[in-house]
Amino acid sequence: MRFTEIGQQLRAYRLESGLRAEEIAARLGVSRAALYRYEKGEVIKLDTIQRLAELLKISPLSLLGIGVEYYSRPVGYLERIRQIEETADQILQVDVPVCFLTTTDAYDKALAMAFEDTAEAAGAERAALRVNAEQVLGILAARKRMYAQRKPGIIAMLPAARIRQFLELGVAPAIAVSDRTRRLCRQAAAAELTHIAEVMEAEPMGLQIGILPVSEPTGSFEILRARDRAMLSINPFRPDTPPPLPAGVAMITGADEAIAAHQRVAEQLWREALKGAAAAARLRELLSTSMAA
Repeated sequence: MRFTEIGQQLRAYRLESGLRAEEIAARLGVSRAALYRYEKGEVIKLDTIQRLAELLKISPLSLLGIGVEYYSRPVGYLERIRQIEETADQILQVDVPVCFLTTTDAYDKALAMAFEDTAEAAGAERAALRVNAEQVLGILAARKRMYAQRKPGIIAMLPAARIRQFLELGVAPAIAVSDRTRRLCRQAAAAELTHIAEVMEAEPMGLQIGILPVSEPTGSFEILRARDRAMLSINPFRPDTPPPLPAGVAMITGADEAIAAHQRVAEQLWREALKGAAAAARLRELLSTSMAA
């Protein structure tokens, strides 16, 4: 058994469960420090894995990294993606309005403001929402730091329809925010897409962003490849998904047939995508149309 990977799965599923580390440790009959050691890759017995799986309401095989992983909370899913990105050499993304790992500080600030607005309006749930938002923002920040250090290759495909929606609604479109925050979120979206256009024109090594002018996938997915394996993520949660529980289930799998099927779709879409200067021109056209509206 690869105990480091078991520990990673355990941390992701703990966040997914919504239970505090203290609660899980108490029910398991171990100290919180012992639970954290398990998460860091310390040797763990099979009967302990069985008991943890029962507590977390998952299959023991999921903790062993066998089969398909399911996440119904953004925080658990985002933590698992962070872990996979730690060793990924290539990342292929389809159906996203922006490539999160390459977004600017303005995007992060707009997202934090939107989350704060949600917490402020939550009344008695305010403290819990702030804790959840801090977890999500912390994981997102860690993902960006890891990208800055490792710089895995990225291919991202942005549908024109998603870009238009992003410009219209701004960062965090699903979150009810004040008029002031919504205005700032729209400004952040326009600034982000201007940044993407500049990246397209520069065509840096290891980062390719294309626009899908017509074809629009039926769902978002991502293929992350490392030296010894590949993982497929099918994800209903955008990085700016609000901290409260949204409806949706994300899925992560290493099944060869699933990865191959999605790879074929991605290759077809990439052939149709606008790239380089042509993509930048199309993006600037969308920006111009949005500002004139």
